[in-house]
Amino acid sequence: QVQLVESGGGLVQAGDSLRLSCAASGRTFSSNAMGWFRQAPGKEREFVATINWSGGRTYYADSVKGRFTISRDNAKSTVYLQMNSLKLEDTALYYCAARRVATTSVGPDEYDYWGQGTQVTVSS
Repeated sequence: QVQLVESGGGLVQAGDSLRLSCAASGRTFSSNAMGWFRQAPGKEREFVATINWSGGRTYYADSVKGRFTISRDNAKSTVYLQMNSLKLEDTALYYCAARRVATTSVGPDEYDYWGQGTQVTVSS
């Protein structure tokens, strides 16, 4: 079992930056691929970014590529999402998720554990 707790969300202006954190506890964190997803009101949950067990492989949604960076610190059992040049359309509830396996995936159904989410609101 893996427990995930997100933090770092907030209200920012367009163009600002935020860094989300996801602290994991439970089974060995370093063997899990991790991902970030988001869900805006009235929309389905969508993939944002994923990282493999070592941090050596990452993948991003086209909408955030070049602006967001996913990283992990296995010693701290934490995964991060650095979000730069935030846009109004980035407003959503951001979720951290973990897979039981080490390889990345973009599909939410491929993830086994989920956090409660942290709200990111971008204003003009």
